[in-house]
Amino acid sequence: MTQVVIQPSYGLPRFRRHWADTLEQPVPFTEQRYASALEPAERRALDALHPSGTAHFWGTTAKHDRRMCRLGTGDVVLLTGQKHVLAVGEVGLSFRNPAFAEALWRPDPAACSWDNVYSLLDLLQVRIPYEAVWALPGFNPGDNFMGLRFLDRQKGEAVLSGLGITTGTAGPGLAVA
Repeated sequence: MTQVVIQPSYGLPRFRRHWADTLEQPVPFTEQRYASALEPAERRALDALHPSGTAHFWGTTAKHDRRMCRLGTGDVVLLTGQKHVLAVGEVGLSFRNPAFAEALWRPDPAACSWDNVYSLLDLLQVRIPYEAVWALPGFNPGDNFMGLRFLDRQKGEAVLSGLGITTGTAGPGLAVA
């Protein structure tokens, strides 16, 4: 079953910088500054999932280590901000690598770094108001989706069917109706 995750990603200025670095454009992870931070197994997996040598990336802080172990290839992430789902992505590789995260996002020393990283097989920029999600079974009006949220099975299915999301691992490619 495809797992669905809601992740705030555009609220703070540093998140918007991260967005510009790794979601507005794919990252050439084969370039030395990125490749040198990857473990050999991570590099092989990224090469297999992203043969072009580029991918979009997102991540989470170390406080989410245990939950991020559940994230897998084909899972769906709703990236949120400005009271909208701003992008829908299909997860490629999920891994923990603080050095690679630092190469991607050049963290502010005063802020937490993102140790957990995931690539996206596909990423669609969208602009779905929160009201469309709130209208789905199991959601509450006024929920601003603060913090990383792994949805339970019923809510995940409601999001996939209610927003018309299909994944590339389940069909011809990531799509949102």
